[in-house]
Amino acid sequence: MLFLFLALLVPFLSLPAAGPAAAAGKPAVTLSTAQAGAGGSVTVNGSGWRPRTLVMLLICGQATPARGVVGGTNSCANADGRAVTTDADGRFSRPLPVAEPPAPCPCVVHAATATGAKAQADAVFQVAGHPVRPLPAATTGGRLSVLTDTRLEGSGGLLTWFGAPPSRTLVFTVGNVGTGPVENPVFRVGTAHGVFAPQWDERQWHGTIRPGGKARVELPVELAAGAHGDYTVSLEYGGKVLAEQPWGVGRPWGVTLFWILLCLVVPAALFRIGMAVVDRVRPRPAVRRPARARRPGRRRPVPEPEPAALSHATLPWFTPDGAPGGTALPPAPHDDPPTLPTGFTAQAPSPTPTGSAPPSAPAAFPTPARPAPPTAPAASATPVSPAPPPPAAPPVSPPPPTHPTSSPSPTTPHRKGST
Repeated sequence: MLFLFLALLVPFLSLPAAGPAAAAGKPAVTLSTAQAGAGGSVTVNGSGWRPRTLVMLLICGQATPARGVVGGTNSCANADGRAVTTDADGRFSRPLPVAEPPAPCPCVVHAATATGAKAQADAVFQVAGHPVRPLPAATTGGRLSVLTDTRLEGSGGLLTWFGAPPSRTLVFTVGNVGTGPVENPVFRVGTAHGVFAPQWDERQWHGTIRPGGKARVELPVELAAGAHGDYTVSLEYGGKVLAEQPWGVGRPWGVTLFWILLCLVVPAALFRIGMAVVDRVRPRPAVRRPARARRPGRRRPVPEPEPAALSHATLPWFTPDGAPGGTALPPAPHDDPPTLPTGFTAQAPSPTPTGSAPPSAPAAFPTPARPAPPTAPAASATPVSPAPPPPAAPPVSPPPPTHPTSSPSPTTPHRKGST
C-alpha cells in the first residue's frame, strides 16, 4: 500500500516544475489556423514569455520567421492589432481579427513585448486574397546587429521648459556579423507619439566596421517644439528595425505660466490705459484758490453822504413861490403870446426887491406835495434840481407884435397876490 501511494504521488509532485521550465523557454506563438480572409479571426496562443508581461499582436507583410519583419512595423496592420498580458506561467491566448497589411505577403503574426526586456516571436500566416511578392534579396556583405540595449543620453534645459524642441542622443553598440566590412552605414531613426506610426529621419554614421568587429554609435534625436508625452524612438537599418527605446517628455510648464501671466497682465494693462484715457478726457472741476490774508494797514476814511437835493413839486397847480422846497427857476422864454381872458388889462410888472418870491395864484384845492425821491449827490457843492413846469402866466397886456413877451427876471420875484 505504501508503494502504491508513493507511485500515485510522484506525478503530482512533478507537475509544478513543468510551469517554470516552460516559462523559462524561448518565447513562441501558435495559431488556430494558418489561413483566413480579411474580416475573419484567428486565435493566437503564446508560451515561454515572462510572467505578467504586456504583449502586442500584429499581422505583418513582407516577413518570415527566419528574417523577421523586413519593413518594420510600417509593414503591419497596426490599427487592427491587439494587446494581451501573460499569466503567471508566461502563457496567453487571444483572438486576433484578420486584416490586410500594407505590405504584400508572405505574412506572419508578429508578437513582441511592449514593456520590459525586448522579446519577439513570429508565426507564418496567410491572408486569403492578399497579393504575394518575394522578399528582397539579403545583402551578402556586412550585416549589423545591435549588441547592447539602446539608451537616450542628455537632458532638457531652461529653453525646453519654455517650449524649445527637446533633443537627446541615441547611444548603442552594433557588431558586424557579416562577411564583409560595413562603411559609413546609414541608420533610420523614427519617433512615434503614443500609438501613431513613427516619423523617420536618416542619420549617417561615419566609420568602418570590420567583420566580427563592433562600434559605439551615437545618433541625435530631436522632437518638435512644445512636444510632450510618451514617445518611442525606433532604430532601423537595412529595412529592419533593430531596437526601440521609450522616451517620456515632460510638459513645458513655462509656456503654461506664460499664458497665465498673459491673461492677467493684458487685462490689467488695458484697464490702466482706459482709466488714463478717461482721466484725460473728463472735465476738470474749478480749482478755488485759498483766500489771502489781508495785510493790516491804514483804514481809508469813508466819505459822508451829502444831503440829497430837494426837488421842487412838479404839480401844475403850484406856483414857483408856493411850491415846497424853495424858489424855482423861471420858465424859459418862448415866442407864443399868452392868451388873456376877457375883461383883463395887461399891466407892467412892478419891480420887486431881489430875493423875494413871485406871487402865486391861490390854489383852489391845495394838495400836499409828494416827497421827492432821493437823488445821488451832485459833483458840485450846490445841488441842482430839475426845472419845474412853467407856472400860470399872470394877466398881462398883449405885447407888441414885433417883440415877444419878456419873461420875468430870475432875480425879480413877484409878490403874492399882485396882478
